[in-house]
Amino acid sequence: MSLQITDLVFSYADRRVLDGVSLSVAPGSTVGLVGENGSGKSTLLQVVAGARDADGGDVHRPADCGYFSQDTGLDPSATLSEVLYDALAPLHEAVERLESLAARLEHQPELADDYARLLDWATLHDAWDADRRAEVAAHRLGLGALEPTRTVASMSGGERSRLALAALLTRRPEVLLLDEPTNHLDDEALDFLEQQLNSMTGATLVASHDRVFLDHVCTAIVDLDPSYFGTDGRGGRLFSGNFTDYLTAKHAARDRWQEEFEAQQEELNGLRAAARTTNTDIAHNRGPRDNDKFIYGFKGQRVQATVSRRRRNAEQRIELLERERIPKPPAAMRFSGSFDREPIAAVSLRNVRVAGRLRCDRMDVAPGDHLLVTGANGAGKSTLLDVIAGRRSPDSGQIDVHARQAGLLTQDVSLPDRSKSASALFTGLSISLSSLGLLHPRDHGRPIGELSLGQQRRVELALLLAQQPDLLLLDEPTNHLSLTLVDELEEALDVSPVTVILASHDRWIRRRWTGDAIQLQPA
Repeated sequence: MSLQITDLVFSYADRRVLDGVSLSVAPGSTVGLVGENGSGKSTLLQVVAGARDADGGDVHRPADCGYFSQDTGLDPSATLSEVLYDALAPLHEAVERLESLAARLEHQPELADDYARLLDWATLHDAWDADRRAEVAAHRLGLGALEPTRTVASMSGGERSRLALAALLTRRPEVLLLDEPTNHLDDEALDFLEQQLNSMTGATLVASHDRVFLDHVCTAIVDLDPSYFGTDGRGGRLFSGNFTDYLTAKHAARDRWQEEFEAQQEELNGLRAAARTTNTDIAHNRGPRDNDKFIYGFKGQRVQATVSRRRRNAEQRIELLERERIPKPPAAMRFSGSFDREPIAAVSLRNVRVAGRLRCDRMDVAPGDHLLVTGANGAGKSTLLDVIAGRRSPDSGQIDVHARQAGLLTQDVSLPDRSKSASALFTGLSISLSSLGLLHPRDHGRPIGELSLGQQRRVELALLLAQQPDLLLLDEPTNHLSLTLVDELEEALDVSPVTVILASHDRWIRRRWTGDAIQLQPA
């Protein structure tokens, strides 16, 4: 069954986030949602999943709909095995009911239709292979080392996220809604997710900032950013093709919008000038001579008629253009922050160990160096940054950090007081929030808790910049950020003279990284 969304409208207070969104996702296809932070990607998925009520519009989805949210929504007291068991319960029940119906068919042939419908459903969900798939999913998503009795509350944010994803993929619902599913996945887990989505028979709608992932799995892209001519050049949001093709189309549509806006403005300015035309503009610096006053009066009437006709034509054309006015393309939010402290920070590690989490025999980072830290989930990337930042003490080894100010951007969003506004968090700081270009001015006064995760991530990054660190520690900095901002952040880091240690699984970043790199191995 397909997913149908028609004229969906949703507002937060006085701000409309979704304005008449319509799209259809057919079985077997994967549609990617993209757009700036705060454009409504997560909100759209929440409304489609039934977690929020829309202000208007319709959503038609099957009852068998699976939703993966950025906060997972898992019961903290549940164990790993309980989460997977609950996810597979409908499949187990279907197999048991099929066996029961099969045993009764000989004496109750009227059950044949029920049996056929349930058999089709179980076959679609591959119910007989569910337990094996769950084991494979847990292993491929980096959960194989966890005890089945481990509770959700005791897991890291990444482990909780991967568990929720494993449960959902194993269940194989008819409609799959995924909000940033790649945030905590290493290469093996990403490969597994892509294989699963490409083999799904149901409809998938996914919001993601992972450019390589979008290229590999999407059959179409929906852009929630405003565009007069749309992504397809005809006002529509949907572009059929992968992410790379969509980017080319988006840039072309934006250029066309700018060109046609400027052409219309030029025409309007000319028409307004014509509407102000007077008699002297038509026949100026020429007065009547004594012997042709009659002729001059006759010609004057003709001049007046010409002026009136020109004014009337110009005014009519202006009225038409005003009704079909092309809006001015909005100025794109530009990241104007910089990391421009002098390169004085240095880091040295020898034989550093954190039991079960980190093994780093040697690492040297000189002032101004940029180091990329990679490795599978569980290799200790986040632990390494915590140790360098002084948030965790190692069990053994030597650590030397020379920096006036170290700034750590953690993997998970963790702003202090969600009731405060973004601007309130900047009170007393030497750098203003507005100067960084990271958050739209209309959102400066909103409580942090009302901002999207992507917008909260922007605020965290802004607070980090306000510290003016000379040692930057970035743990998966592209998580939750829009594709545009990720590009701008990468550009800012490329030219930064400060010392940078960046831990990331982002394949796009790794392919273009020009600095030093190390790969951690599991402890």
